[in-house]
Amino acid sequence: MQHWIVMPVIIPAIAAPLIAMGMRQDIVLARVFSVATTVALVLLSVLLVFKASDGHTHTYALGNWPAPFGITLVLDRLSALMLLLTSVLALFVLLHAIAGWDRRGRHFHALFLFLLMGLNGAFLTGDFFNLFVFFEVLLIASYGLMVHAGGAMRLKAGVQYVVINLAGSTLFLFAVGLIYSVTGTLNMADLAQQVPHIPPADQAILHIGALLLLLVFAVKAALVPVHFWLPGTYSLAPAPVAALFAIMTKVGAYAIIRLYTLAFGEGAGDSAWLAAAWLMPAALITLVVGMIGVLAARSLGQMVSFAVIGSMGTLLIPVALFTAPAMSAALYYMVHSTLAAAALFLIVDMVAQRRKEVADHLSLTAPFAQMGLIAGLFFLGAIAMTGMPPLSGFIGKLLILDSARDSTLMAWIWGLILFTSLLAIIGFARAGSLVFWKTHEAGQPLRRRARRLPVGNALPFVATGGLLACMVILTAFAGPVALYLDQTAAQLFEPTRYIHAVLGG
Repeated sequence: MQHWIVMPVIIPAIAAPLIAMGMRQDIVLARVFSVATTVALVLLSVLLVFKASDGHTHTYALGNWPAPFGITLVLDRLSALMLLLTSVLALFVLLHAIAGWDRRGRHFHALFLFLLMGLNGAFLTGDFFNLFVFFEVLLIASYGLMVHAGGAMRLKAGVQYVVINLAGSTLFLFAVGLIYSVTGTLNMADLAQQVPHIPPADQAILHIGALLLLLVFAVKAALVPVHFWLPGTYSLAPAPVAALFAIMTKVGAYAIIRLYTLAFGEGAGDSAWLAAAWLMPAALITLVVGMIGVLAARSLGQMVSFAVIGSMGTLLIPVALFTAPAMSAALYYMVHSTLAAAALFLIVDMVAQRRKEVADHLSLTAPFAQMGLIAGLFFLGAIAMTGMPPLSGFIGKLLILDSARDSTLMAWIWGLILFTSLLAIIGFARAGSLVFWKTHEAGQPLRRRARRLPVGNALPFVATGGLLACMVILTAFAGPVALYLDQTAAQLFEPTRYIHAVLGG
């Protein structure tokens, strides 16, 4: 049974080159193989969630080399949750992609699976070196997907994306080197054992390394002031790629949660909660910047991209509190915001495909095919992203507000979350009005032509509807989900069990 832990990395690692080398000339076969692989990852993730729900931390030593010397994969409730979220998101995104996007460039399905391999590896790895390796796998695959279908603007945004992430990778190596120089380990569990015993003379080096890592993870999570790469990258990326990228920022959030509760948590001595003082102001400012960007956006893609930035600020506010209730609320909101952002990116694509003249720009144009249905989907997506009832975004924000009641920053947290929620509502209402409502008045002479437009492929509606249905399920089963997340948060704040499971003893 332990061998199942490595399979989320092995399956896409085998399937991707098979598609690239043996199926690149047969798009139908590539689609079938890619969908089958993703479905297998969904089923495997469900199995691993049940395995992790026993409360134990499960490990897999590659090559049977013991930690901290060998490569160790670690499965607990948090990593299992992220695997399931990634695979479910990937399946719906893939359904949207095979409606036509995968034909616009080469090796889409191979790159897609390599990206899943990097994501799954990042969530499972138990050491810094392999976290860096999987980050690089993510970078290479995501760049290939970013420039999929070509275009000068897309290539320019892709180059910017790569440059920023390469700079982050360089800082990652510097940070890991500094930490290794004073602790002598790259294993996260072993690091948690070493940090409390670092001599005072070496603590400055340790703290610099830890804060550099925080900066690296902030780049991945698009936190202010290193958020500027995201709006251009996400708004110009192919729609299914942008939707899948909704999980990419969560890799940065996951890394922050994992490292700064395990190695720099309550038992870290003078290094305890090192990230809190830096993370909270960055998260609050990120929330404000993101939601102001929603108001200022000139296209639907830009608006959703800035909403992603704002949602990352909302997510990391409870993380920065570093309490079990706040972490549970953060995890609930993480799941919700990933699904909401992905659904909106797919809706933006459906709008852009039907408004050839102006694409997704916020301007008046003629009515377009299936406008009523797409408007309904956009309405649901907007409700979810802004945190209005009755969908899961409302529950997530309530949980966050409740978890901040005992914080000295409660007034700031409550005030900014409520105020920026109002900004988001105004921004999405304005966009929906321009794209779906005023269209009838501006495009009256073209109504007859709009009716003759083809219905098109049903798969994008299935994919978007599936993501929205997941949020409905998240709302309907908020109680059981919150209970699982409470247990997940409690496990995070018991690092001793993690350490013993990885290192033994």
